[in-house]
Amino acid sequence: SRWCASETMKIIITAVSPSIDSNVDPRFGRGANFIVVDPDTLSWQAHANPGVGAPGGAGTRAAQFAANQHASAIISGDFGPNAFEALQAAGIDMYLFGTSSTVKEAIERFKAGELVRVGAPTGSGHHGRG
Repeated sequence: SRWCASETMKIIITAVSPSIDSNVDPRFGRGANFIVVDPDTLSWQAHANPGVGAPGGAGTRAAQFAANQHASAIISGDFGPNAFEALQAAGIDMYLFGTSSTVKEAIERFKAGELVRVGAPTGSGHHGRG
């Protein structure tokens, strides 16, 4: 049957609004939206971040969402220790969007190999709203 897992790569970019033309949201766990993109075709879907309103554990919830989407990589601006550990455990690569301002630009830079891959948590993590 043809419905088995496809070979297409999926990357997730945190975004301010639910569009591929949106600005990148620098927060992973508390970013408003996740844009799930096939970098080859640029087909995309927007999802609200399930962790946004969580009193705690937003990064872990966001990481779980990414794992459920079978994402290969995440592009954002900050990965706290909990999110970093959860994404690493799921085998998802993390990249910083750097000077990219829009989701589209971040995808282009990712494809060009211009984004910095994260090898350790970039933030201290945030507990609750602070």
